[in-house]
Amino acid sequence: MRSLSYTGYVAATLALRAAAQSYDTIPPIEVHGQHFFYTNNGSQFYMKGVAYQQNYSPNGTASANASYTDPLADASTCSRDIPYLKQLYTNVIRVYAIDPTLNHDDCMEQLASADIYVVADLGEPGTSIQSNDPEWDVTLYKRYTSVVDTLSKYKNVIGFFAGNENVSSDNQTSAAAFVKAAVRDTKSYISSQGYRTTLGVGYATADVPARNDLAAYFACEPADSGNSTAIDFWGYNVYSWCGNSSYSDSSYGERVEFFRDYPVPVFFAEYGCIVGIDGGPTHRPFTEVEVLYGNMTDVFSGGIVYEYFMGANDYGLVSIDGDSVSPYPDFTSLRNQLASIDPTITQSSAYTPSNTPPACPTVGSDWEAEASPLPPSVNPQLCACAVSDLECNIESTDEEKYADVFNYICAADSKYCDGIAHNATTGTYGTYGGCDAKDQLAWAANQYYIGNSRSSSACDFSGLATIQKAATASGCASLLSAAGTEGTGTVPSPTGRGTAAVGTGSPAASSSSKGVAPGMATPGLFDYGGVVFGVYVVIAMVSMVGMFAL
Repeated sequence: MRSLSYTGYVAATLALRAAAQSYDTIPPIEVHGQHFFYTNNGSQFYMKGVAYQQNYSPNGTASANASYTDPLADASTCSRDIPYLKQLYTNVIRVYAIDPTLNHDDCMEQLASADIYVVADLGEPGTSIQSNDPEWDVTLYKRYTSVVDTLSKYKNVIGFFAGNENVSSDNQTSAAAFVKAAVRDTKSYISSQGYRTTLGVGYATADVPARNDLAAYFACEPADSGNSTAIDFWGYNVYSWCGNSSYSDSSYGERVEFFRDYPVPVFFAEYGCIVGIDGGPTHRPFTEVEVLYGNMTDVFSGGIVYEYFMGANDYGLVSIDGDSVSPYPDFTSLRNQLASIDPTITQSSAYTPSNTPPACPTVGSDWEAEASPLPPSVNPQLCACAVSDLECNIESTDEEKYADVFNYICAADSKYCDGIAHNATTGTYGTYGGCDAKDQLAWAANQYYIGNSRSSSACDFSGLATIQKAATASGCASLLSAAGTEGTGTVPSPTGRGTAAVGTGSPAASSSSKGVAPGMATPGLFDYGGVVFGVYVVIAMVSMVGMFAL
């Protein structure tokens, strides 16, 4: 069916803007125990949400060539779509990537006027924690904190996802350690900047074999660390209810029982199966809505339907043609289902949380991430300090050539690479493992140079490296002292503004960098314990032959 005219859009938008709410006055949503609540009156908040980002497929990978359109930076698009979102009783949207250099005031004001909140993912296509090659480094830290800086002022932002479906199989579970480190550092950053305490940080998982261990891992707190590393909420991307399924056939009941004792809110971060639907993908009946907002509400806090825009994957609720919006039949089905729900509302004053953090999973054949320690906090200033203090530095920015040098140095003596090690399975991390690839290589090259009596030939590597005069910059002495000469010490978390933090000694690189140390972020000696040392040495020794010939 066709939409209202564009004049109708404008009129509806103006009516919404006439409401009293703005992003300054809308009551923030807070986490209290296993539920969300409005901060102004203590009423429970259930998510009635829609995923809102066009032509974007979040899947735990990174592509430096991928582009995206910020859904919160185009005021006219927001004006066009908000009346339709309100037809779906929407009170929250999920956005997967925003551009922190753009202005979001207009869209966020429109959303607030319509009583719509936002949950935002922190990554973007070229900068995210990869499933098969995970890191938590300076580039990612700056991306994440810049999104926090940009959205923190809007009181209709509930919080952020530090990762989405980063673990989709048992051999990717080590990636969870790097996502949890991102959760910890993002929470710490929010606190250090004095941003709202109601801003939460969570994780969204697919319905994967490791889901139970994942849920326990992200909510557990080893060594009485308070809630500094635990997620604030858990998003579940679930597509098991297809067509006219049931509570039992969809396994919704099993999920309710599993999360009954979970310590933080749980909600469907994505739902809306299109498989086997009579009439095709655009005819979803959304019969799960009655159950999600019925007998599941004592555990689940609602959900977010995937998705508003029609794309190549056929999940869209509407078709867009310029200023024209054409809802599909499942738009009507969803609207009608949501119109009929009446979930029980609890007041925060009448609710006393009793659930406690679960036990952390242990490393075994199906779980590869040690609970403690996590990768060290990323400190951009430390990386910059270290590079200026080196006697042998990497000059080349050709990351394609880094791998052989990493292999050569680390195989020559593993101690040269202790400072950049990151092994999630053993919990072995170097202080500089969070620096970008060029700075990690510079650290290792300097260790090799010192270990070889500072011979000029020990700082060349086919012209990639150069000897420089070491200089301890102002404010660096204490950081370098804490890191130690072997690069295995503990350095304080940064306290400065993420987007204005001291830069690294090299230009920012994509988290999908091909130059990262082999064996540092791929199976090998210094990675996740998946490959024996001998295999690593064979690879490295081949590179050593080439290096000796240079």
